Amino acid sequence: MRRHRLAERLRAYLIAGLLVTGPISLTLYLLWVFVSWIDGLVAQLVPAAYLPRAYLPFDVPGFGLLIVLGGLVLIGWATAGVLGRFFVRVYERVLERLPVIRGLYGATKQIFQTVLSQQSNTFREVALLEFPRKEMWTIGFITGKAEGEIRELVADEDVVSIYVPTTPNPTSGYLVFVPRRDIVILDMTIEEAIKFVISGGIVAPPKRDKPEAALPASEQETLEEAGTER
Repeated sequence: MRRHRLAERLRAYLIAGLLVTGPISLTLYLLWVFVSWIDGLVAQLVPAAYLPRAYLPFDVPGFGLLIVLGGLVLIGWATAGVLGRFFVRVYERVLERLPVIRGLYGATKQIFQTVLSQQSNTFREVALLEFPRKEMWTIGFITGKAEGEIRELVADEDVVSIYVPTTPNPTSGYLVFVPRRDIVILDMTIEEAIKFVISGGIVAPPKRDKPEAALPASEQETLEEAGTER
């Protein structure tokens, strides 16, 4: 009996240790892989004389990532001026004349502008909708309102486009157009919804208690009078 209890305790301690160290270890490993990948790419582009390994007996992790971030800041600063905007217009005109690259560049540019725009509501609302059939619910992300030909063909004017991700890979999914009246807006954040999808429903977001709506003054007085009579 004592051996059985000891084995159960050891098993419980092992599971608790995995729950504590597992997510941290995996996160640090993925971060290390990403930083090492960036450092490797930068090391191939930067002359060896300018790398830390030329002056130190060891490599500096994250040096390539700092160079990439600094380069992006400098490019953004340069393109904000008159001369930078002129060069941007020039290379965009050149790309627009190339048959295959024109469509790829236009679509990529529009996606980046939509997602990174501060005024954009793309991927900022989580919705619950019936998909792929009635009485079967799934989670989706509202990407915007239906425009153009789709809006003209659909009878309901208030139609939104929703991206329905797949589990456990949320980068693949389906694009559906649903009337807003047929969806339920959830209180969970985008990060919570992504965790929920990747885990297959295991990591459920916490339930948030909605504040009760204030009653009209007449109803409040009625309730107070009823309480006084009791």
